[in-house]
Amino acid sequence: MRILVINPNTTRSMTATIADAAHRVANPGTEIVAVTSSMGPVSIEGYYDEAFAVPGLLVEIARAEKAGASAAIIACFDDTGLDAARALAHMPVIGICEAALAATSFIAQRFSIVTTMERSRLPLEHLVHRYGMSGRAKVRAADIPVLSLEDPQSNARDRLRNEIAVALREDKAEAIVLGCAGMADLTAELRREFGVPVIDGVAAAVKQAEALVALGLSTAKRGAYASPINKTYTGALEAFAPAAMVRL
Repeated sequence: MRILVINPNTTRSMTATIADAAHRVANPGTEIVAVTSSMGPVSIEGYYDEAFAVPGLLVEIARAEKAGASAAIIACFDDTGLDAARALAHMPVIGICEAALAATSFIAQRFSIVTTMERSRLPLEHLVHRYGMSGRAKVRAADIPVLSLEDPQSNARDRLRNEIAVALREDKAEAIVLGCAGMADLTAELRREFGVPVIDGVAAAVKQAEALVALGLSTAKRGAYASPINKTYTGALEAFAPAAMVRL
């Protein structure tokens, strides 16, 4: 099977981190195709960035499905554009937040999500509520810019570790969920350091995508995820009309 892993921001070095996490857990028969969005913000930190990341990721999902992809993963913990992507595609589309929460629910009763910026905390709390985990999960922000995770001169990783320690102490967390795809390369190291399960949403999403494909399941096309109604889009968004997306 072929799984698209789309980084919906435009930072290629982050895509490399995401791709490595996906390759490490994929089955031998799974082809991982990791791509960087061709348009949008360099990082997604808040609602405004998220809105302008959606068009680029939809283009990549449409192209990948036409090229024969079996499933797609949106590698941003905000589950950026997830509902729109599911409406566009027939193949399963997985968001890494939903995947991480689902995986963690099997192994821990109480857990904490540690994300990057404070402005991202409330959107993630909304997702936690949507996914039915409000009674089990707490969201914390280490107050670090997303791209600082890639800067060896920053103290981002130390601040992340400090916030994890606080979550274990104050939240009584039994497991930690990493609330940013750019943290994926730290998973094994943090497990060893803190002695608790540490869950990366990219890895969780790969295994769930493999399972859905193996079960022969695709996205429901009745109701909420019905294919978009064919209509004209005008102005700068003309190319995103449903008929135009089909021709990509």
